Amino acid sequence: KKASLLVLSFVLALGLVACGNSNDKTSDSKNNTETTERVLTDAIGNKVTIPSNPERIIASYSEDPLLALGVTPVAQWSVANGIQDYLADYLKDVPTISHDLPFEEVTSFSPDLVIVESSSLVEGKYDQYAKIAPTYVLNGETTANWREELLKIGEILGKTDKAKQVLADYDKKAADAKEEIHAAIGDDSAAVIWLVGNQFYIVSDNASSGTVIYNDLGIAEPNVVKEISETATSDWSSISLESLAELDADHIFLVNSDKGTGSEMLQETTWKNIPAVQKGNIYEFEASSSWLYSGPIANSQIIDDVVESLTK
Repeated sequence: KKASLLVLSFVLALGLVACGNSNDKTSDSKNNTETTERVLTDAIGNKVTIPSNPERIIASYSEDPLLALGVTPVAQWSVANGIQDYLADYLKDVPTISHDLPFEEVTSFSPDLVIVESSSLVEGKYDQYAKIAPTYVLNGETTANWREELLKIGEILGKTDKAKQVLADYDKKAADAKEEIHAAIGDDSAAVIWLVGNQFYIVSDNASSGTVIYNDLGIAEPNVVKEISETATSDWSSISLESLAELDADHIFLVNSDKGTGSEMLQETTWKNIPAVQKGNIYEFEASSSWLYSGPIANSQIIDDVVESLTK
């Protein structure tokens, strides 16, 4: 009987070890699946081998969704006039790269993955970029919708679950803000105006900060904004000072790019006679703010600005 118990104990021990090894292999297999190379087809039909855990990513002008996913790029988008200043706290130690991605600059960063925001940037040049690093080209329609862009970049990086969580967190924040704002201003309407080069522009209701204001936060849309949005061909449409005088908005969010050059248009009598301006319901932001951009981080900052402006 004693011998039988010893044999049984030995068999059980072997079984436990085997089970443990099996679990370890399953765990290793799962981890390998998560970090292994994957082949994805980009917007222009290229089959791109995405490296496991890329660490040196260039995603010019897609830094917002990249950062929201917890990934810091190796270089950040720039133009002659500057960078995306609203991301400065995230990218303060990240060097810049020209928006048109010159080959020499791209090569100098030794990237292991390049994500390009549209096919126009690589037209006739894709093979040269692909020699530097795996290059994935996004669809222009995808990048025009910040939610779709976030999900696509999440897919490319194997972070789909993280992307979905970012969206869920954003929607929760927007819903809470919507309730707070409605309690403060009721059914008041608002418009977003951009002043640059002595010219006024008004945002469309389905783009940029307009989407945040009217869709996510549910603030009432003035008739002038509705009319312009119906025929708008870009995110921002020019509007004359005379048309602004007819703006039936209770509140105006003003992005002032002319602040450093005198803001002459804001001294005009017509501007000063706009009802929202006379009531003091105007909230001014500099061009370095997130109001001219779109993305999980940009839109979240816009929500903070709106809440602070309308509920203080």
